[in-house]
Amino acid sequence: MTTHSHRGLELGVNIDHVATVRQARYFGMGEAHNCEPSVLEAARVCVRSGAQGITVHLRADRRHIQDADVYRLREEEGVRLNLEMGNTPEILAIALRVLPAEVCLVPENRQEITTEGGLAVAGHEEALGETVSRLRGAGIRVSLFIEPDLRQIEASAALGAEMVELHTGAFANAQGTSQVAELERIAKAAAVAHQAGLQVNAGHGINYENINLIRKVPHLRDLNIGHSIVSRALFVGLEAAVREMLGLMAGV
Repeated sequence: MTTHSHRGLELGVNIDHVATVRQARYFGMGEAHNCEPSVLEAARVCVRSGAQGITVHLRADRRHIQDADVYRLREEEGVRLNLEMGNTPEILAIALRVLPAEVCLVPENRQEITTEGGLAVAGHEEALGETVSRLRGAGIRVSLFIEPDLRQIEASAALGAEMVELHTGAFANAQGTSQVAELERIAKAAAVAHQAGLQVNAGHGINYENINLIRKVPHLRDLNIGHSIVSRALFVGLEAAVREMLGLMAGV
């Protein structure tokens, strides 16, 4: 596996919560003619505002993103689609039909509000290995959402994934010296993953305040940010929210 050349930080906007607002009123209907807000229009605004990618999580319970959303986003010109998914036969079959640019395998629990914690790659190589192989065989770049843990990084590289997404939740929830320690753990994990030839992404709980710390971690490529941007968009609009985050990522 070759080491990736250096490139600036890129932003993948997770628009799940645009769908959350829609489903609060139009549950199960998806993008019917009168259903708003439009997930597709949200993606268009994000890309127009400079975001390099769009991330959605097609959950087994379809609590926000619907199948039709994924197909429409895949067909949209200029959208680099990153599909988050649990390792289940049903969602894998959809991914192999849709053929997004990237898939990020994540743990999934029906009771959780959002994805909590990283994927246990080590110890589950057999089940994950077949999925990674099938996705890569279809020409899809594969990422594994993991804790910044050296054992999980080694297992991810051994499985043949091209990328890892480091779970930044513990960092986002920590304060003071604990946050510094978590940041150091992420930086160490990023260095090890980069050395293993993996593209290193990060996500979960990144916001307009802690971005100033996370952006300084060497070797990071894509930051997947959703809730914070959608929340900010309620007050300043989606375009301004995306541009503001991009500016902070660049240190402006």
